[in-house]
Amino acid sequence: MNTLLLDRTQWDLVLDANGDMAMASNPYAIAQDVASACRLFLGELWYDNTSGVPYWQRILGLMPPLSLVKSALAAAALTVPQVVQARCLIASFTGRVVTGQVQVIDTTGASHNVTF
Repeated sequence: MNTLLLDRTQWDLVLDANGDMAMASNPYAIAQDVASACRLFLGELWYDNTSGVPYWQRILGLMPPLSLVKSALAAAALTVPQVVQARCLIASFTGRVVTGQVQVIDTTGASHNVTF
């Protein structure tokens, strides 16, 4: 599976040496697509406003249980083609900052860790 390569700091498109849009392939493409799915706010995707994590509706400013955050991020990861298992681990929750990772397994059995 190929996907458009995104710059890790700006989360924007990257050009290759020829000036064309750069592409990412597996296994990096799966990890990047999981990260994109976890960043997507519910309703933000104009052609499918049912996709995304319910950040505004159920998470931000509401102090939900961590189990809700973990399940929402794991569900988002499972929307990525080739992902068959997803598990979210929270490393710390200090103030308003949550850090952790989403661990996924793809159809080949390979595992990928996406940190946040």
